[in-house]
Amino acid sequence: MSLPRLISGLSEIASGHDALICDVWGVIHDGARHHPAAADALFRFKERHGPVVLLTNAPRVPEEVAAQCASYGLPAGCYDAIVSSGGATRDELARRSAHRTLSLYYIGPDRDLPMIAGLDIRRTGIEEADLALCIGLVDDMTETPADYAGVLAAMKARGLAMLCANPDLVVHRGPKLLYCAGSLAQAYESLGGEVVYYGKPHLPVYAAALAAAAASGQRAGNPISPKNPLAVGDGLVTDIRGANAAGLPVLFIADGVHGEDIAPYTPEHLAALFARYGAHAATVTRALKW
Repeated sequence: MSLPRLISGLSEIASGHDALICDVWGVIHDGARHHPAAADALFRFKERHGPVVLLTNAPRVPEEVAAQCASYGLPAGCYDAIVSSGGATRDELARRSAHRTLSLYYIGPDRDLPMIAGLDIRRTGIEEADLALCIGLVDDMTETPADYAGVLAAMKARGLAMLCANPDLVVHRGPKLLYCAGSLAQAYESLGGEVVYYGKPHLPVYAAALAAAAASGQRAGNPISPKNPLAVGDGLVTDIRGANAAGLPVLFIADGVHGEDIAPYTPEHLAALFARYGAHAATVTRALKW
């Protein structure tokens, strides 16, 4: 079992990389405010080493993710592009509804309805639906996946496929741990339901992120695609396993979603934690900073 290297900041390894593929929630903001040290690290990497692409499982299109990050105080200049699972999901819904009206059973809060705005989609109940879209829990501050047992059973009885726009299982909003769409998708799969995921850890979204990094580099006058991009994330199931599958080196942010499991903060304990999740990161830091 190889042991990870504990580092104090991104500056210790940045020179070995020419692009950054960075997670958002838990790394650069906590769902309430941004982390200034993380923004500074992104700025410095972008100025000295290469493009910065934010890769998020947020169930929103990139423009909405940018607006949300700005509302938390994140400076727009610290990154070059955003790739989101919500954007990938909308692209798929646009494809499916291009030639006929799509009847859709929607699971999620009203605030995320812009995901389907402007598409030839009719929202229906389970009995009339062609497909289900899961963006998240309707009220993630109070609900759990158990509250959806009846809904999921009815979907399974109809044989509906579910598109999951956010594979994350849980996320922190400030100090509170909330369930995400991935937790409902996981529960649906346990019933034998069909789920199509968009976002990490699934490989297509990494291809999109690398393409965005290459395009950003070309706009900056560097026509060469990144040769050694670095992935940064805090979710072992999504960020780290996804980067592993994509063949990307990884910097794990220990004080993110797995913060309660990081004790003691030693290479041996971290290696055992990685093994438990079937993941690996060569380097670890507490929080993203330069």
